[in-house]
Amino acid sequence: MSESSRKLRLGPLPKTETVKLTITLTVVLKAELERYAALHAQTYGEPVDAATLIPHMLESFMARDRGFRKTRAK
Repeated sequence: MSESSRKLRLGPLPKTETVKLTITLTVVLKAELERYAALHAQTYGEPVDAATLIPHMLESFMARDRGFRKTRAK
């Protein structure tokens, strides 16, 4: 299976309302995010930059975090 035909954990991005937040990343993490953004664009056929992916990645991470979900349920 080629890289472009695989599904990524982060699927197509929904349209959402946003707020601006400034973050600091390591050089390595920024490069990996840019690489992921390029693969995401290739997989789903829509250009996307790393900054657009970050909120969706965080949301996905938090939704799968059992400890966090337990505190939300209380």
